[in-house]
This record gives sequence, C-alpha cells and structure tokens, in this order.
Amino acid sequence: MEYSEQTTAIATAEPSPSAVSPTSSSSPPSSPPSPPVILSPCAACKILRRRCVEKCVLAPYFPPTEPLKFTIAHRVFGASNIIKLLQELPEAQRADAVNSMVYEANARLRDPVYGCAGAICQLQYQISELQAELAKAQAEILNMQCQNANLFELIGKQMAAETDRQPQTLPSVHENTTFFFDESILGVAWEPLWT
Repeated sequence: MEYSEQTTAIATAEPSPSAVSPTSSSSPPSSPPSPPVILSPCAACKILRRRCVEKCVLAPYFPPTEPLKFTIAHRVFGASNIIKLLQELPEAQRADAVNSMVYEANARLRDPVYGCAGAICQLQYQISELQAELAKAQAEILNMQCQNANLFELIGKQMAAETDRQPQTLPSVHENTTFFFDESILGVAWEPLWT
C-alpha cells in the first residue's frame, strides 16, 4: 500500500507535458527556464529567528548573504521600526530608505552622540577650509599674473628706450674682421699655441 501511495504522489508531483495540455507539446516554450529559487530566509528573519513568509517586507532589502547589514540597522533602529517605516513608504523609495538607515546606523555606531550630523559637520568644515585654500591660491595666481604683466611691460619699455638711444647697426663680419680677434674685447692676450 505504501508503494502505491508513493507512485501516485510522484505521478501527481511530476505531470507529463501531454497530461497538462494537449497543445503544449506542439508550441515552443515562451521563456527560458528560470534559475532555481533558493528558499532561504532573509537575513532579517534569520537574525530575528522567525519564519520568513513569501511577502516578507525585509527580504528584498536584507538578502541572506548580507546579515551584517540588518544587524547594524536593527541595533540602532529596531526591527519593528524598520518594518513600520518600510510599510509606510512606496516600493520605489524603500531601497533608498534602507540604504539611508544602514548608513545612519553605521554613523551612530561610530559616533553615538552626533551620528551622521557629526560626519556632515566635519565634511562641511573640510569644504570651508578647502574653499579658503582655493581662494588663497587664486589670489596668488592673480598676483603673479599682475607681476608678470608689469615685468613684461617694464622689459618692453627698457628695450624700446635702448633701441631709441642706439641705432641698430651691427658691424658686418666682412667689414670688420678685427672685431672677433681684438684683445681688448676678449680681455686676454693671445698666446701662440706652438712655441
């Protein structure tokens, strides 16, 4: 009798394609076979030691592979508050809310007094310091640019004044060959190389 019950259970559990529908064997499959679904409780239900129902509010946001994520949020906010918050929000905003809660919980564990506000104040302070440094560097760049412009203007004026005083007539190499061999220009008396 047990054998007949087992065979009927197998027969009902695995119906043949022809038993389901006579046209199913002739029609092509509409979608590829889906990956096997692992029925494992979410990280929240594991930590809370309760049965994870099919429509668990926490399951999409706390997968079984990330138990630390729920542990941190649960330690600061509590499971009932997390569930209430997620139920009040539309589904499109729930993932962002969970990420915010986990971030705030991490900040609260690091800094129990200020939490995220402490991190925000510290970052704002760093921003103001960097803005002051940037303004100082920009002022120095502007100052250098002004100095360079003044220097170029002064050099231009000096060159113009020198060209006005001296006519630009350079001696030709062919006309004055003693120019290069004049001992007074070189400042050294020529000595013969061979004695």
